[in-house]
Amino acid sequence: MTDEPEIIVNEADIAPAPRLPEPPRITPGHTGNLPEDEVSRITSDLIGALKTVYDPEIPVDIYELGLIYKVDLDDDHNLSIDMTLTAPGCPVAGEMPGWVENAARAVEGIQDVTVNMVFDPPWDATRMSEEAQVALNWW
Repeated sequence: MTDEPEIIVNEADIAPAPRLPEPPRITPGHTGNLPEDEVSRITSDLIGALKTVYDPEIPVDIYELGLIYKVDLDDDHNLSIDMTLTAPGCPVAGEMPGWVENAARAVEGIQDVTVNMVFDPPWDATRMSEEAQVALNWW
């Protein structure tokens, strides 16, 4: 037996560790001459725009689902976006690229947008952010 007092901890009194924001899930590939702060602003605005597009069968936006695989930005402010679907047979497969294109075109300064549908690598749940996992109770 020790002379140390027993310490009783009430879990409700323990503050949760602060959650650090996740790093951006996409960073536009850019090797041109656009200023870094402009690329950063476009990235931030693009993420916000992509977060307005939802898979109608899943209550999570396509950005948090991890459906955006790659974004390239050129010096003329044109975007090329590679995206996928949660399943190749998705009922909105023909419509979703248009939704993504319209959302991306709304970003200030963007001139043109090309959306490429890709299925390699196939999407799986490991591509989801923590936010998406919590929203879907997959946590």
